[in-house]
Amino acid sequence: MHIIVAADKNWGIGRNNELLVRISNDMKNFRRLTEGNVVGMGRKTLESFPGGRPLPNRVNIVLTRQENYDGKGAVVVHSEDELREELKKYKEEIFIIGGESIYRMMLPYCQDAYVTRLDYAYEADTWMPDLDQAENWELEQTGEEQTYFDLIYYFTVYKNTSWKEF
Repeated sequence: MHIIVAADKNWGIGRNNELLVRISNDMKNFRRLTEGNVVGMGRKTLESFPGGRPLPNRVNIVLTRQENYDGKGAVVVHSEDELREELKKYKEEIFIIGGESIYRMMLPYCQDAYVTRLDYAYEADTWMPDLDQAENWELEQTGEEQTYFDLIYYFTVYKNTSWKEF
């Protein structure tokens, strides 16, 4: 299982249920990695998509405490245990795509994290755990410097040296 996220200098990932910045190259990378696979997310992440609809060409699994939640085609689960049981059903690659509480919950079970590191500190209200400081996480790869207008960013890969199967 993998994490995929764009995070600023302070590991901020969003504000007001939106991404901090939309970079077309980052979106293409996200699509390239996740299409044809499984994406796991929280309710607010699903609702942040256009029309609150699941991402096309992927199995979408959404975790929410709302009992009668309409996932508009996404598989809906209501607890961490139920999420793990649902994810066990799939042979495809699994990507955890947000938000903050889902990242924190699933971090121990992820082998790696594809992190687009933004060289800027945004005003955020949600954060990804700081993998540079996290026990058992190591920066394995940093891509070439990229730019989006005046924003510098890098595609990085972190490895979890002690991930757990569930």
